[in-house]
Amino acid sequence: MDIYTLFFLAIAVVIFFRLRSVLGKRTGEERPPFDPYTAREEAETGGDKVVTLPTARARQAADPDDQIGGVVKPGSAVEGALKTLLSADPSFHAREFVDGARLAYEMIVTAFASGDKATLQPLLDEEVYQGFVQAIDERNAAGETVDFTFIGLDKSDIMEAELANQIAQITMRFKSQLISVTKDSDGRVIDGDPTEVTEMTDIWTFARDVSSGDPNWKLVATEAT
Repeated sequence: MDIYTLFFLAIAVVIFFRLRSVLGKRTGEERPPFDPYTAREEAETGGDKVVTLPTARARQAADPDDQIGGVVKPGSAVEGALKTLLSADPSFHAREFVDGARLAYEMIVTAFASGDKATLQPLLDEEVYQGFVQAIDERNAAGETVDFTFIGLDKSDIMEAELANQIAQITMRFKSQLISVTKDSDGRVIDGDPTEVTEMTDIWTFARDVSSGDPNWKLVATEAT
């Protein structure tokens, strides 16, 4: 080997070890890939915004109470419906569903206020999405804007659940606090008060085909009370 070969070999070795120190190496003990739908930070990065309400991984728990208990009243009709759903979809976990639904709720109301159709589309059933789009387009055509601040959720609970023809539906009640002010094209307030926190109660229904490999739930119905 001549001096030039040794010189370039030495450079290659140095580069290899520097890359190794920066990128690390696989040991077989790495955590599995992070699920971007179970954390707010990933949901806000602008990537795929579909929210997986319960996690998609298969579960080993043999006791249904482990996956449903503590979320609904024991012995209630809702608990029975959730157990039926669990028998068709062993990956379902009630607490994780509620946590995911809370995240989806905030994402949807915030995206609607800002007119962010890209965020809304993967979270909504097509019919619901078109209704939201129509409202956004009418607001834009009128030159109206919305100043929106989501304060937080006071309460969220499962009201109803059912499984019919492999379609699971879960109805949630959300009680939230927010500040929402609509302004006209001249910046004048035409609805809402920037100093007033509004309490909202919304009843939303999410659905999923449990026979599908897609673990994502979508909003299929909304109602404000």
